[in-house]
Amino acid sequence: MSYIFVGLGNPGEEYENTRHNTGRIMLSFFRKAQNFPEWEEDKKINALVSEGKVGKEKVMLVLPNTFMNKSGNSLKSLVKSKKAAEHLLVVHDDLDLPLGRIKMVFNRGMGGHNGLESIKRAVGTEAFIRVKVGISASTSKGVAKKPSGEKAVIDFILGKLKPAEEAEFKKTGKQVGEALEILLKEGREKATGFANSL
Repeated sequence: MSYIFVGLGNPGEEYENTRHNTGRIMLSFFRKAQNFPEWEEDKKINALVSEGKVGKEKVMLVLPNTFMNKSGNSLKSLVKSKKAAEHLLVVHDDLDLPLGRIKMVFNRGMGGHNGLESIKRAVGTEAFIRVKVGISASTSKGVAKKPSGEKAVIDFILGKLKPAEEAEFKKTGKQVGEALEILLKEGREKATGFANSL
């Protein structure tokens, strides 16, 4: 059964390179690293799509062209059962993790992330894989230092990446890519172990 990897974010130039587009950025790194074809627009599901193989596994990369809180709309026709949802992986930004950290989880709560809530509603389960990518600053102890207050959070996640953050994202992109490759070649447990040990 082939995998579907989804990169969350908002479409359009004004959102390019913003922290909330972390999922799209990470999946774009993966597409290039794996030499998958250029993104193509699939009007039926309203998303950019690229398909290829990693080892023996077929993979479809999907960047929904809806806004974040309607991300699930692009997946309704692609993930039609709970069994299929087990082969769905969503990459997204996470305020609870400091920049440079990633975490892989399966069948966990959505943490108030609107894009994830939309996907959960569309596929009818939380039993799918997520790769959380940290975007927050960190304290001297390496704990995420989140902005406080709704306006500060929105301004932060919709803010553009600074050059130092972009450099960190390139490193993180390699780690996310490795985790996805391990998932495809050796399974979910191995990939989770790798991602969560970094």
